[in-house]
Parts: sequence; C-alpha cells; structure tokens
Amino acid sequence: MDTSDISLVGQAAFITGGGGGIGRASALCLADMGADVAIVDVIPERCEQMVAEIQKRGRKALALPVNVMEASALQDAVKAAADTFGRLDVLVNNAGGVTRRGFLDLQEKNWRRHIDLNLVSNLAATQAAVPVMIEGGRGGSIINVSSIEGARAAPGYAVYAACKAGVDNLTRTLALEFSEHGIRVNAIAPDFTRTPGTSGQFTGPIDESKWYQPSPAQQDVIRRRIPLGRAGLEEECGRVVVFLASSMASYVTGSIIPVDGGSWASSGWVRSTSGDWILPPEAAN
Repeated sequence: MDTSDISLVGQAAFITGGGGGIGRASALCLADMGADVAIVDVIPERCEQMVAEIQKRGRKALALPVNVMEASALQDAVKAAADTFGRLDVLVNNAGGVTRRGFLDLQEKNWRRHIDLNLVSNLAATQAAVPVMIEGGRGGSIINVSSIEGARAAPGYAVYAACKAGVDNLTRTLALEFSEHGIRVNAIAPDFTRTPGTSGQFTGPIDESKWYQPSPAQQDVIRRRIPLGRAGLEEECGRVVVFLASSMASYVTGSIIPVDGGSWASSGWVRSTSGDWILPPEAAN
C-alpha cells in the first residue's frame, strides 16, 4: 500500500449540501486528495466561497446554487457537473436538515419537507449520477450521509429518523443493484457534529466566529453521553468520505459506518458525574 491508494487525482465529485457542515468538509477533503468538485447548495454565497477554497487547492470547482428539494433542478445540476468535468466518479448525498418537534405537532407540509430534503434529494441525485458513472465505465463511489438516528428511536425527530433509516436501507439495496457496474454504495452515520447548523449559523458565508459556543453544562452533557467525550468535527466525517471514495475502500460496499465518537456502541450507557459508565436509572446519580 502507498499514498496512491488514497489519491483522487483526475476524479470528479458531486456533493449536495456542499456549502457547509459535513458537505463542506467532505468537499475540501476530496479536493485535498486531488478531486475536482461540484458544490450544490441552496445558499449561493456558500457555493462561491467553496469554489474559491477548492481552487486554492489547485482543483477545478463548479458552483451550483440549487434547492435539492427540486428534483428536476438537482438532476440538471448533475448533468452540468458531468458536462463540465467530463466524468463523475464520486457522489456525496449530504443535503439534509431537521427541526425538533413532536410528531403530532407536525403538519403535512412539515413532514413532506423533511422527506423531500432528507430522502427524495438522495433518490434524485443518485438516479441522475449513476448512468453517468456507468457510461464512464470506471465504476464509482456513492457516499450517503445518514445519521445515528437512522438506527435508533429519536423522539422529536420521527420523520427525520425515518428518512435516515430509509437512507440506510437504500444504501444496502443499491450496493447490490449497482455492484455489477463497479459502483460502491456506502454511508456514514454521524452523531452530534459541530457544523454551522448545529452552531446557529443558517445563512451567509461560513464564519466560525459567528458560531454559538456551548455552555459548560452543555459540554458536560456531551462529555457524558459520547464515549470519546466531545462533539464530532466536520473534517472527521470528511476523512471517512475520502476513504470510502478512494481505492482503499475498493472492497467496501453496502456498509453504514458510524462516525459518532462511540455513541452507537454505548447504546444508552452514559458517564456518571464521577466518570463511571452507568445505565439509567443510575444515570440520575
């Protein structure tokens, strides 16, 4: 094994929600390894910001300010990327979002928006990208950004969690369907990760100086709940995306990889104030 196994030089990637958060980190990590990148984001300023960052790395970039909930516009964006780069090797289905609300408090428009954003956008981008990969004859890698909530109950996030469970199953199913073409399909499943959205910045170019800083009490909750004792970082997801996109993962498909600091493994175990691992009702101590 050598460094060429992680190289993506000459490849082209398409990332939904690529202007911020895990999508942004994935785009930068892919560009660092040599890929040209098309950035899809509903916030135009973030698209342009990312193009500049990718070009600084010596790679080609394409800004596509598109609302991923408009399936036809998303499909047009995939075509534009393929026409610009002449190929498409990596698809990162990252776009998503959620607002906490009890299920009975949701209106139909709320849960339809959740489904369009978190699941339908995934279907639309994949269906548009795969024929390009097949035509290229080089295989490809699809990486879906799921969530730990796709594998556990998530009160207050029912529709979001159902969408992510759908993404998990879609990942495994399409891994089988596309295997004959050499197209690998995997997903990452983060838990709480520091992103613009989880830090209160919902508009404008990314500016970490504007991010909300958690209080000491909030930091203690995270420390007790997540085995590695802290929130995840965007780039930690981006590095796993690079691995899955590269030939280092050439025999990995149909996998859901937790990038969660051990949250899925803990399965309800939390640290007590003394630092011991306990289960409720001990957790109140």
